[in-house]
Amino acid sequence: MNTINWRDYITANPKIMVGKPTIKGTRITVELIVDKLAYGETVDEILIDYPHITRDAIFACLHYAADAVRNDIIFDLAA
Repeated sequence: MNTINWRDYITANPKIMVGKPTIKGTRITVELIVDKLAYGETVDEILIDYPHITRDAIFACLHYAADAVRNDIIFDLAA
């Protein structure tokens, strides 16, 4: 099993995409990638649409999302 450290691929900066987690060096949010996968888009289709990101970056988004859920990261829904 290839272990991907999402920290190598994901960053957050308050000045980029309002601080949402993004793939490093892009404005592509983790949210966008996870949504695309959730709606049935394949990794290969995402790579065609965004050729400047890598397969590992896409899987890092999933690892990030899994860690967020696993660690009970709570988002302020009232905002």
